[in-house]
Amino acid sequence: MSLNLHHLRYFHAIAQAGGLVKAAERLNVSPSAVSVQLQALEAHLGHNLFERRGRQLVLTEAGQMAFERAAAIFDAADELQSTLKGLDRAKRAAVRIGALATLSRNFQIGFLKPLLRRDDVRIVLRSGSMRELMHMLDAHHIDVLLSNTLPPRDETTTWTAHVISDQPISLIGPPTAKRSKTPASLLATVPLIVPTLENHIRGEFDALAERLGVTPHIVAEVDDMALLRLLAREGLGYAIVPPIVVRDELEANLLRECGPLPGLRETFYAITPTRRFPNALLKDLMQANAPRAQPRRPRKHGG
Repeated sequence: MSLNLHHLRYFHAIAQAGGLVKAAERLNVSPSAVSVQLQALEAHLGHNLFERRGRQLVLTEAGQMAFERAAAIFDAADELQSTLKGLDRAKRAAVRIGALATLSRNFQIGFLKPLLRRDDVRIVLRSGSMRELMHMLDAHHIDVLLSNTLPPRDETTTWTAHVISDQPISLIGPPTAKRSKTPASLLATVPLIVPTLENHIRGEFDALAERLGVTPHIVAEVDDMALLRLLAREGLGYAIVPPIVVRDELEANLLRECGPLPGLRETFYAITPTRRFPNALLKDLMQANAPRAQPRRPRKHGG
């Protein structure tokens, strides 16, 4: 039996309205009629499309997939009625990326590089706090969350964190700065731009300063890596950041890396939900960004 588009239209209205009553008002029918159409569609597909959370109807994973396909179908119908003007989005696969608002833009671009300039792919980027993005991940509104921290885990956790990159934290100075084998020795003598206390890098940096017995001269505390980079370019002070954050400035000789700070590292994660129907584009993206194994050095044999 073929899919009944009338049922699909009712389902699409419920998902957009967030409930049966509001959908019924938009469609100018009774809530019971909407409910019957939804039940018929779920029976045909063999999956529940919504789950009830309190007074709200929330899309299940199968429901999110159905909603995306329904949106594509109705978008295509609308475009046909308007003589096929504009871009045919129904033929473009979408991948939805969420990233912490403070995350390095260079890292985000590097992660997306395998999909950039592909005519058959539509990239949707969203930024926000960890709480906001985890809610979106749980509701299947994004396919992956890019982060440099891990959200709390408990027995209800339904996500997996993939390590995409693990990088040293360096001391980054002006173009006149010199590379040093012991960059930590400079911490007591140069003005510093550091992350705020909420960032794990700051905790590791404070611990390093305590071990060295130095009182750093902090001139700015910044929670946004893009702003931290700009302040370093303006010459306000030496930045405590992963080199990827200031990659463009290092390549253009606008800044110079003094060297990695001992024991300080930044790990970048791609957090994915546990899904029965994973996005095929995301699978390719994860494979392209998987860390490459480092070749083993041959052992030296004593003579």
